[in-house]
Amino acid sequence: MFERLSDSIGTAFRNLSGKGRISESNVREAMAEVRTALLEADVNLDVVDRFCADCVQDALGTEVTKSLQPGQEMVGIVHKRLVGLMGPVDTHISLVEPGPTVVMMCGLQGSGKTTTCGKLAAWFKKRGQSVMVAAADLQRPAAVEQLQTVIEGVASGATGPGRVAFYGEPDKCAEYGKAVGVAVGVCQRALAAARGGKFDVLILDTAGRLHVNDELMRELESVDRTIQPHNILLVVDAMTGQDAVQSAKAFHARMNVDGIVLTKFDSDTRGGAALSVKTVTGAPVKFIGTGEKFDALEEFHPERVAGRILGMGDVVSLVERAQEQVNEEEAAAAAEKLAKGQFTLNDFLKLMKMIRRMGPMKQLLGMLPGVGGMMKDLDIDEKQVDRMEAIILSMTRKERERVSIIDRSRQKRIAAGSGAKVEDVSRMVKQFELMQKMTQQMAGMGALGRAKAMKELSRAAPGGMGMPGFLGRGSTATESPKARFKQRRKR
Repeated sequence: MFERLSDSIGTAFRNLSGKGRISESNVREAMAEVRTALLEADVNLDVVDRFCADCVQDALGTEVTKSLQPGQEMVGIVHKRLVGLMGPVDTHISLVEPGPTVVMMCGLQGSGKTTTCGKLAAWFKKRGQSVMVAAADLQRPAAVEQLQTVIEGVASGATGPGRVAFYGEPDKCAEYGKAVGVAVGVCQRALAAARGGKFDVLILDTAGRLHVNDELMRELESVDRTIQPHNILLVVDAMTGQDAVQSAKAFHARMNVDGIVLTKFDSDTRGGAALSVKTVTGAPVKFIGTGEKFDALEEFHPERVAGRILGMGDVVSLVERAQEQVNEEEAAAAAEKLAKGQFTLNDFLKLMKMIRRMGPMKQLLGMLPGVGGMMKDLDIDEKQVDRMEAIILSMTRKERERVSIIDRSRQKRIAAGSGAKVEDVSRMVKQFELMQKMTQQMAGMGALGRAKAMKELSRAAPGGMGMPGFLGRGSTATESPKARFKQRRKR
């Protein structure tokens, strides 16, 4: 997300780094580049012009502090304005007593509305709420069955003390279009069922269309008028850019939505919808969809998103993910074994699984300060990690504990069992042996000695000690052709 925008803005501010002070000419020059970057990111033109004018005004009224360079000062100014553009933070969903709290989900077809209903149900479940999700989309073929599959998956697979149930009337799909108010009737009966089952929350998955039209709006207004939901959330596909913003504006004008959920947030490298939608519609962004899994729904925090855009990373979100997904005792045990030089492939496999639960590797790296700008030069292949896991799982327990016993004959067996090449198995074994040797040496060293050993290890193993290094040239993080060309030019 925001890769192109981050790179362009970073370049504009690096050009300021050689300046002794902020002047009107160099500020306007830098902001002209930022303006171009925002427009290329598909941000609304009016929003861009207002944003850039505000940043210039802030910069010209600012004296550079002695501890900062002009480029750093501009980063702070733009960060503050970006937060204001997307904020304030408003992830609150009003819950009523007694329940159920009714959340009405609306949006166009293909925006990810049904999947988001499942993610939101999982979000409530994790917080101890009991949730019923009702299928009120009677127009799209198999929409009821699709939602049922999603919710049953959430009920059995999502973590949390709450409970999740599905409500649907598939037979009503045949009546849709023949009788007025069929969807409204389904919603009314779902509300009665939620009350009878003492559910805390009722989520209504309403119908969508390929475009905003009067027929769609009249149906949604009818449900709104009859059920009187406590929260109306609009689901918007972030990848559609300004089309998403304009459809959100049309929905908000007719429905007065309480908040917006931006889906496919992790797939949009431009980010124009995220930067425009709050200003254009007036409705706050409450959640962002960051993947396909049930837990891939995050509360929207403007200051964290602004940090990602400006290459400052998002360590807070990374730590939150770690707290949710990583077993603290297992991580501590792995760290202790590593410090003592007793780390085995069994320990490595456990650690790798914990890290993978946090999300895709490229997404996690992008949250680290200073790494976001390099993401364009990395080709993260998650399948390589799958292959590495398959190699380890094809080993016996004894082989994982003592990789030194893995001779050529065992390598052939492991390769056949994992679908890998013998060379891949051999390379991985050698690099893990090297890591074990270095960590054993480091166990008796002081802090300075460990730092030197870490440098030697990173030079010896392609990709360093991390997962990428174990597969050498088939690494999970390989340089792009563009990055390799830059390296050759430097040499």
